[in-house]
Amino acid sequence: MTPSTQSRRRFLQVATSALAAPMIAPSSILGSNRTAPSNRITLGVIGLGAMGTGNLNNFLQQDDAQVVAVCDVHDLHYRDMQAGERSPLGREPAKELVEKQYANATKKHTFKGCDTYSDFRELCARDDIDAVVVATPDHWHALCTLEALRHGKDVYCEKPVTHLFGEGQAIYREVETQGAIFQTGSQQRSQTRFRIAAETVLNGHLGKIQSVEVGLPTGFSQPRNSRSEISDPPAGLDYDLWCGPSEKLPYIFARHHRNWRWHDAFGGGQIMDWIGHHNDIVHWSLGMDERGPEEVEAINWTFPETEIYNMPVHYEIRCQYADGITTSISDRHASGIKWKGENGWLYVDRSKMDASNPEWMRESFDRGPIKAYKSTNHHQNFLEGIRSRKPCIAPAETAHRSITPGHLGILSQRLGKPLHWDSKAERIMGDTQADGLLKDVQYQSPWKFG
Repeated sequence: MTPSTQSRRRFLQVATSALAAPMIAPSSILGSNRTAPSNRITLGVIGLGAMGTGNLNNFLQQDDAQVVAVCDVHDLHYRDMQAGERSPLGREPAKELVEKQYANATKKHTFKGCDTYSDFRELCARDDIDAVVVATPDHWHALCTLEALRHGKDVYCEKPVTHLFGEGQAIYREVETQGAIFQTGSQQRSQTRFRIAAETVLNGHLGKIQSVEVGLPTGFSQPRNSRSEISDPPAGLDYDLWCGPSEKLPYIFARHHRNWRWHDAFGGGQIMDWIGHHNDIVHWSLGMDERGPEEVEAINWTFPETEIYNMPVHYEIRCQYADGITTSISDRHASGIKWKGENGWLYVDRSKMDASNPEWMRESFDRGPIKAYKSTNHHQNFLEGIRSRKPCIAPAETAHRSITPGHLGILSQRLGKPLHWDSKAERIMGDTQADGLLKDVQYQSPWKFG
């Protein structure tokens, strides 16, 4: 399935000349030159909403790791709910979780307390932290990750790895420069049924793949909360710092915690929220972890009736890959992934797997000589990578390329035309205007990119 040089068409390029450096051989080839930690791996966690707190709890269960610091610009909140409707989130509840976990544990004699920060730069500057977990809203992923990498930290970053394409290139290049270990929170790669699906396709059991349907959730046409009026930010929230490098929109509860995703100032809608899961598995199964599509086109998008959100409600992104493979990424498909080949079909989602040949779904079935990277614990895989200095199952460039069709699709919709992509050069072919738009990374002062 190796495409010709002419047919490798891929998305954006980096936003600044400082980042427009020659491609560097991936860490999967070179490995890392850092020294592994000798004792427990010390962690700092940035972003303590629902996902960040979930990551925190996972790492608290790992005997070879110890959380020593947490950071969030909000001291305490309940996501998009009210007190009593769910457990609290934010900086202070996270500190309490850490200290409660270690109070009577075997780590008690080494635990000196959990420090709290509202500014991620202070956490990243600590010499006693080995690795940083980034679980902020998307528009903060790049700045937090780059700050951590440049302070010599390994990084676990939630998906999508970045909000903007140019940021993604900056991250995977900085990972290479620093010899860092990086894990993206695309945890489906560490789930057995998705590995089985990828191996089945890679070993050719479906024959030549003709098309793939990638089903993502539908967006939101109306505000997801009755509190949709402009108001003052709540006490305990540094809203200026929360907005950070992105446009400072008027504060609206229905556009804040969790629901920031539906406005392009902060997120990429359901497309970017989910493409790093399901399309990531598609690329894995097609051997496209370091490549991408040849052509991308946005088709039949509809948008919200409210001005609070501006990312699509219904959408389709059609991609053309080498060897005639087409994919359709859309909320109009059933959730999950369905491959269609000459010899049959295969479907997988988080709760279900099905196939035209039931044998393919058995874990004991001999799928062939091609064995996908095997991990059964995404967080432990990150810690193992830190110790061994061997790449994790979801490294930075892989994550960047998995979400590239989303970036391209959003721009295709904006321009109203298909985009032709050179995946080797990471350049839009024959359209300097489009290529320039995709390279553009604009931050609000005083934040700077690069």
